[in-house]
Amino acid sequence: MSTRFVPGQRVRIADRNAPGHVRTPVYVRGREGRIERVLPRFLNPEREAYGVNEGTDVRLYRVRIEQSALWPDYDGPAGDVLELEIYEHWLEPLDPRDAPARNARPAPSATATRKGA
Repeated sequence: MSTRFVPGQRVRIADRNAPGHVRTPVYVRGREGRIERVLPRFLNPEREAYGVNEGTDVRLYRVRIEQSALWPDYDGPAGDVLELEIYEHWLEPLDPRDAPARNARPAPSATATRKGA
């Protein structure tokens, strides 16, 4: 499987003002996280919503973000995280030199929502 990002890689969610149907929540745009796992490719919902997809599919990734990075006043446990699924075209490598291997395998399935749980 060829992927742009690999599990454990640090990424930034693009901070762009996209009009129309967008699957990336505003509150995570511009935030940093880590790839938790690689998911299958799906039709691009941002194009599919308008019937202009033409079969374009994009890779989906599970991204883990520290709650304290999202909410400055967060007073929950230090290890609390948010995991959400973000399409590849919304992700940027945090360090451009952090080039992933092209034939990465998906991370094993994880069920914990807290670090070390």
